[in-house]
Amino acid sequence: MFKLYVDGDAFPNILKPILLKQIQRLNIQTIVVANKKVSIGKSSLIEYMIVEAGADEADNEIVAMLEEGDLVITADIPLADRTISKNAHAIDHRGELYSVDNIKQYLAMRNLMEKIRESGEITKGPKPFGQKDAEMFANQLNAFLSKLAIIQK
Repeated sequence: MFKLYVDGDAFPNILKPILLKQIQRLNIQTIVVANKKVSIGKSSLIEYMIVEAGADEADNEIVAMLEEGDLVITADIPLADRTISKNAHAIDHRGELYSVDNIKQYLAMRNLMEKIRESGEITKGPKPFGQKDAEMFANQLNAFLSKLAIIQK
């Protein structure tokens, strides 16, 4: 059975009940990793891990524990890239399923925007997270878990 890892530092509150429902419904062993206290909800299936503050500390911990076929929920594109490189799966908060087919494109765009910002250019950030994003996340997570359940039977 796969494990679910949640990059908890920036996990939107609106997604917590959606995720908790799926964890409990399918008995998914889950590890939430963050550099501060973050709660998805109370469940014996969820382990909370607090790592030292610092860039990429939570990401490094997730990657160290990650095994082939596991799922990571993250908005961090470099973490998603590292996840895909370990033959695991990644879904972002807005419902994007990262794959070998699209992760390098997302990473290149992220790196380009970072260079533009570093040069002093003011860029727009992502649009505010809303209900439509939560619905897209719920739909993608459900589709992924349903497909996985069929494969594992």
